[in-house]
Amino acid sequence: MNQHSAGWWRDAVIYQVYPRSFADGNGDGMGDLVGVRRRLPYLRDLGVDAVWLSPFYASPQADAGYDVADYRAIDPMFGELADADRLIADAHALGLRVIVDVVPNHSSDRHEWFRRALEGDPVARARYHFRAGRGTGGSEPPNDWESIFGGPAWTRTKNADGTHGDWYLHLFAPEQPDFNWENPAVQDEFRSVLRFWLDKGVDGFRIDVAHGLVKPAGLPDVGTAQQLQLLGDERLPFFDQDGVHEIYRDWRRVLEEYPGQRIGVAEAWTPGADRTALYVREDELHQAFNFHYLNTGWDAAALRAVIDEALDSLRPVGAPATWVLSNHDVVRHRTRLGGGLPRARAATLLMLALPGSAYVYQGEELGLPEVTDIPDHARQDPSFFRDAGQDGLRDGCRVPVPWERTGSSYGFGDGGSWLPQPEGWGELSVAAQTGDPDSTLELYRTALRLRRERPELGAGDAVEWLPAPEGVLAFRRGGFVCTANTGESAALLDAVPGALLLASGPYDGGAELPGDTTAWWSVDGA
Repeated sequence: MNQHSAGWWRDAVIYQVYPRSFADGNGDGMGDLVGVRRRLPYLRDLGVDAVWLSPFYASPQADAGYDVADYRAIDPMFGELADADRLIADAHALGLRVIVDVVPNHSSDRHEWFRRALEGDPVARARYHFRAGRGTGGSEPPNDWESIFGGPAWTRTKNADGTHGDWYLHLFAPEQPDFNWENPAVQDEFRSVLRFWLDKGVDGFRIDVAHGLVKPAGLPDVGTAQQLQLLGDERLPFFDQDGVHEIYRDWRRVLEEYPGQRIGVAEAWTPGADRTALYVREDELHQAFNFHYLNTGWDAAALRAVIDEALDSLRPVGAPATWVLSNHDVVRHRTRLGGGLPRARAATLLMLALPGSAYVYQGEELGLPEVTDIPDHARQDPSFFRDAGQDGLRDGCRVPVPWERTGSSYGFGDGGSWLPQPEGWGELSVAAQTGDPDSTLELYRTALRLRRERPELGAGDAVEWLPAPEGVLAFRRGGFVCTANTGESAALLDAVPGALLLASGPYDGGAELPGDTTAWWSVDGA
């Protein structure tokens, strides 16, 4: 049997928790594992299948925990190892699986290996990319690679006597030196890290920068500036090298040492769906994020094209598609898609009707918008403080979740919140929306319940497109039909497909489907 076909993840709904911003258990203004653990019943009742936790490892927090100093320790701001053990146990008791981030492309510059490398230890230096500079006295970086956070992807070291030394590679912040994956010690270390967390019972890993581990021989120049603009559209010499696949074949063997279908999920930015599919061949990882879908606007023709491309590319390798609208690195889809909350709700029902696995980012079930007016002095995103890189505005999707209508942090914790929450945030809170049949939270709860009840939702690897007016997507899957009007005006359907199950907004089930509305239908008496 194809190993992809029988896995729990093939049609799962996985909820991303950004621990800093989900729930604060000790009142210091920062979310933590105790806070997450207390809110697990909420996630069970929401109807998700698994929880994905962004990094909580020991870290100087130069990039919100994606600069890891110790992969086997919990950062004190999030708790301790015992808290992770209890969280995993409680999640399993509630029927929730747990996926954790692993960050294998780079470490923190405070990692023991890198500290030793800076001290001149040749064994430690070989685990990173150190190179002599170009130009007079080695004063220029070794090549023209640019950091994703802006500026050159190289930083020059200083020798013990204060003179300039070699340069080291960091595709992200200078505090995040890239590992050299040609070094066997790096490979051995990450096999050990995986087993450490698998032994604790985690159900899988989301692999940060999965496309970035292997660098080409000689580290050749790109030959152009503004390289970030090419990400996801063209091959870059520092991303999506074929050598990464041997790493993931090795990791797959580690995952299969453990019972219970442990999985690997790739964060892989690639030029096309055909390259993404390589990460999820039967002997590699189980899922890869579909960033091409996330980057597609609210347009029927464009959405149909990217849906077909994803399904067609994954079908030959037997892997399920993934669908995602928001995460901790992008503008929340309520804001990004335009059209406000009605469009965001319509986009959600469309996503949840597609075959494969869906990822939900914390707070999207509340209809949270991007917070766009965070003052400069309160910003935390490291790319905000660098030039010519990302827009530096990722803080806007990381503002802590509101749980209650009132309070200093709307129920996030007793000690305020590490990023300022907008006035009126409480009206979007869990407490304000629970029990309100028109709320976005109750829409998600209903949609996820129906997804569990109807096998057509999520399962399979294809959709049957149906005739539809311009601007409308319509497809059938067994006894289920989805119609999504991406236009702002109402559209006249050729026929009412069946009995209305759920709509993203006010709709009487007639032939006239309002603009920015998605409807689910039961057909043929199913």
